[in-house]
Amino acid sequence: MLTWLIVLPVLVAVLGAVRLLRRRRTGHAFRWLLATNLALLGGALVVLGAALTGPASASTQAAAGGGANGSALIGAAIAVAGASIGAAIAVAYTGAAALAALSERPEIFGRAMVVVGLAEGIAVYGLVVAILLIGKA
Repeated sequence: MLTWLIVLPVLVAVLGAVRLLRRRRTGHAFRWLLATNLALLGGALVVLGAALTGPASASTQAAAGGGANGSALIGAAIAVAGASIGAAIAVAYTGAAALAALSERPEIFGRAMVVVGLAEGIAVYGLVVAILLIGKA
């Protein structure tokens, strides 16, 4: 697994360098972006698969010793990551709209901040789910 953690950044750097060398042909930018994303997705799936199917002796020792379940920890990580990404997208859109509205009508500051705060609450929900999953492990 350590090999993949080293190989993935190197792969990204190589694909970025190749993209810079082929900069003259801007029509192919979408294909390069798609190929890079697919390569990173494949590498991430390999790392996730290696984490889930790690050494059997380590998982049995962790289960016997009362250690945390690996699936619950990965689920907690996915919950936090997904909620954080969702909150970031929501805050980006609501924050931009709130600033645009505030530039025209400054008296709606309170309402605009409530909407942005609700969007930030999405990340808190992900954190609560992660805490519940870790508590069950």
